[in-house]
Amino acid sequence: MAEELSLDLQELRHLHGIAKRPRTLSLLSNEIRNLEKLSSDASSSVKASQIPAPIATATRAPSEPVIHYSPLASFSWDQDSDKVKIYVSLEGVDESKIQSEFKPTSFDVKFHDIQGKNYRCAIPKLHSEIVPEKCKILVKPTRVVITLVKASKGNWQDLHLKEEKLKPNLDKEKDPMAGIMDLMKEGDDEMKKTIAKAWTDARTGKTADPLGGYR
Repeated sequence: MAEELSLDLQELRHLHGIAKRPRTLSLLSNEIRNLEKLSSDASSSVKASQIPAPIATATRAPSEPVIHYSPLASFSWDQDSDKVKIYVSLEGVDESKIQSEFKPTSFDVKFHDIQGKNYRCAIPKLHSEIVPEKCKILVKPTRVVITLVKASKGNWQDLHLKEEKLKPNLDKEKDPMAGIMDLMKEGDDEMKKTIAKAWTDARTGKTADPLGGYR
């Protein structure tokens, strides 16, 4: 297209050079300007198409740094029927740098940037349920008080849930007389008489094991 426009312009300019009448010269001049504009736009489009498009490169989001927590030196707790208070011995705690999460059976409180260290107080399984929205944290100069509001009144034996050991099911232990009773039910008349006699002899001391002959 650009080449055709260039040839048309050359021809129009040639005609403009030999034309004599003013009207003809004006028409030729207008047409030459229009073609020059079209030629300029076409050249700009060709140049733009020749510019290589930038190659999109995938940018990796920076990974969050792993935060390390130091163990607490000490903490204590007490309670009443409605709530539990946990006293964490920490100085210089910035309340704005505390991250807390309370759930019905657990809590997790993180203390960040305390003299260059991070600390954490968490119990994954509490003795009993709490009311998360009523729990709170109070920062004091030398310690932090974590208040847990009990879901039901009562006394906690410990902060942690104590898993009860499974008691042995005595019902599943086989009755030592079960074997004799099964033989009495399933055996024929002769076997029943023999077992009955052996059982009688065992009770009177004549034999120690009524089933000795059947084992």
